[in-house]
Amino acid sequence: MKSKTRSLNRREFLGSAALGLAGTLIIPGAVSGCSGRKDPGLVRLGFIGLGRQAMYLMDGFIRIPGVEVIAGCDVYAIKRTRFQNRADGYYAETGGKIKVQTYERYDDLLGREDIDAVVIAVPDHAHAMIAIAALKAGKDVYLEKPMTFTIYEGQQLKKAVRETGRILGIGSQQRSDPNFQHATRLVSTGALGAITLVNAHVGPPPKPYDLPAETVPEGLNWDLWLGPLPESIHYNPELNPPISLDPPRDEEFWAGWRWYRETGGGFTTDWGAHMFDVAQWGLGMDGSGPVEIAPLGDSAEYIKWVYASGTVMTSEPFNEKMTKGVKFWGEKGWIEVSREHYAASDPAFNPPPAVAGEQEGPYETKIPHQLNFIDAVRKRTDPVVPVETGHSTCTVCTLGNIAVLLNRTLRWDPATETFIDDVDGAATAMLHYSYRDPYKL
Repeated sequence: MKSKTRSLNRREFLGSAALGLAGTLIIPGAVSGCSGRKDPGLVRLGFIGLGRQAMYLMDGFIRIPGVEVIAGCDVYAIKRTRFQNRADGYYAETGGKIKVQTYERYDDLLGREDIDAVVIAVPDHAHAMIAIAALKAGKDVYLEKPMTFTIYEGQQLKKAVRETGRILGIGSQQRSDPNFQHATRLVSTGALGAITLVNAHVGPPPKPYDLPAETVPEGLNWDLWLGPLPESIHYNPELNPPISLDPPRDEEFWAGWRWYRETGGGFTTDWGAHMFDVAQWGLGMDGSGPVEIAPLGDSAEYIKWVYASGTVMTSEPFNEKMTKGVKFWGEKGWIEVSREHYAASDPAFNPPPAVAGEQEGPYETKIPHQLNFIDAVRKRTDPVVPVETGHSTCTVCTLGNIAVLLNRTLRWDPATETFIDDVDGAATAMLHYSYRDPYKL
């Protein structure tokens, strides 16, 4: 049996924006956590990284009552102009008198005292560096997934969040999806009995960067785009899809830096940050992780993670459609869940019927994930995906890629976040890489 993923229509989205997720009205001026401003209920946002995902996120954040989008930053001039045009256009249509400014360098945006929080949607290799700088500048942070490029970066970002006392939320939107919430609640409360196997299908690991070098387009600061990455990585438009202002044309595909080992983590981190995240959530492994990771090869087509309980998770698909989703196998039955699909071995495991009035559009604006972050900023509480959860999920993803790259089974201690019996030190060396000068965390 199937039921469509629950989503918020536009009226629900706007209406619930004025409420805390527990249903408590947020009254501007009555929230103690945002002291030091004339209107403590007002949250002013700056965006760092203005690509395809940022446009989806801005479309949601800018419509939340009490939120103002006032600045944007990107190393590509045409993206800054697009952001400016859309933000200005929205405020012109709604009668808002907001002055939006854009910047090439993120430190210029972070230097503004009137910005309360930033939305970071840059390529993965710059996540930790920019997020830590934002935290130290006194900003709260909404950070796209996967949380970091390396495990060491995650450790340092986690430390920075707790030392600065700022709010950091991760863009693992499925944590705010009622279907995923329902499935993981049943798993974690034992409705399926002991979980023996989890199939969390995401797609293949990254491949070596083999694209030909092409001329850097006018207005793109390629050196800033690279940041801490080696200068030897050359430009190709697949890494930064072209857009147009006249006629208006957005990116026609997702930026390809995701799929290459030198610039991203492949599907293992890109979709693993969603689906492995759901598996960890259901298994009660937030803040922890597996103890063994087996790579591809020796007739194994999929990565395998083994937990101390004996539960096994694989990146294997659970149906012929190769759906990106999760299937929990328990002693008493199974549940399959993805963004558009829910099925179970017993109708008793199905979620409540979806509410009518679903809207079309990007997944980001169908669920109250962005509302949860704004609520957390106002109340000074951890959001639904706090930094410890983002880090443990990201670590699971990265461990899979390390095992594949070394082509050997790894033993891992999730408590100390160290490899066991790493005799030659090769796995430990992959916890991080050397940034090029002058970049540092």
